[in-house]
Amino acid sequence: MESFIRGLPKAELHVHIEGTLEPELMFELAAKNATTIGYASVGELHAAYEFSCLQDFLDIYHQGAAVLQDANDFYRLTTAYLKNAAADNVRHAEIFFDAQTHTNRGVAMGAVVEGLSAACANAEEQLGITTGLIMCFLRHLSQDEAMTTLDQALPYREQLLGVGLASSEVGHPPSKFVEVFARARAKGLHTVAHAGEEGPPEYVREALDLLHVERIDHGIRAMEDSELVARLRYEAVPLTVCPLSNVKLGAVASIAEHPLPAMFEQGLMVTINSDDPAYFGGYVGDNYLAVAGDTGFDKEALTEMARNSVEASFASADRKSRIHAEIDGYAASEAGRR
Repeated sequence: MESFIRGLPKAELHVHIEGTLEPELMFELAAKNATTIGYASVGELHAAYEFSCLQDFLDIYHQGAAVLQDANDFYRLTTAYLKNAAADNVRHAEIFFDAQTHTNRGVAMGAVVEGLSAACANAEEQLGITTGLIMCFLRHLSQDEAMTTLDQALPYREQLLGVGLASSEVGHPPSKFVEVFARARAKGLHTVAHAGEEGPPEYVREALDLLHVERIDHGIRAMEDSELVARLRYEAVPLTVCPLSNVKLGAVASIAEHPLPAMFEQGLMVTINSDDPAYFGGYVGDNYLAVAGDTGFDKEALTEMARNSVEASFASADRKSRIHAEIDGYAASEAGRR
């Protein structure tokens, strides 16, 4: 099963680039930029990555982000992620970045976007992976701050695919960000939002009805509301599910108890993603492996979710068609081996 999963062509639609910062690169960039991170060795950093609650994760996440200070740092971070993605045969990746995490500590928006974009362009040439950048607003900050961040990003409009909404969900409903999402849509940007991870099903409704998002990131708590499930199925709203993340942060007790099988069986357009792979125990292939091992998904179901990931992406129609053809060829070759 592992070789099948690693070779299965797929897209990844829910990955935070800051969450791909492995301890080795964090330590190296801390030394380069003379940034204090409070760990004496890579080994200590590895131990710190074994956190057991959301706050511990956020602490190390923000310590890590502090080592990213210039365009080359973002280039190296993104290049490292895309090489890992290529090893899982990711053919298209839509990458979140938290601009406010960086601009609020004095890093120029241009350094962030240009570093990310250069790595993406290089990956397309060298690895054949197409990409898009989605700038996430941090929901624990204000809408005014989000609007300022959008203003800072608009000079780089051609390098942006869309905007999203991330960070602490509870107490920060989508309704808090109606105006900034309307402005982003008016500028032609795609829109997505984290909803229904730790927040209630109502947040999923708000994201759809008030922010008019095209995808829901996470969305697992939608399963608590049968009417919402029916709507998600009828409207074929894509859900970017992150199984290992949900377990690591305690949203679900174990992979075996994850709602993904029920979501799939009820006809929801679910996709499998890694979220913050350096911190949560695995890249996208590892997430496929985890659900295959602990939920009983067979190759056909995993292939269908890979198709969903392509269809739910914001890639061009031609690019989607090409990746679908790769999946068709791969599935046919697998069937021929039986």
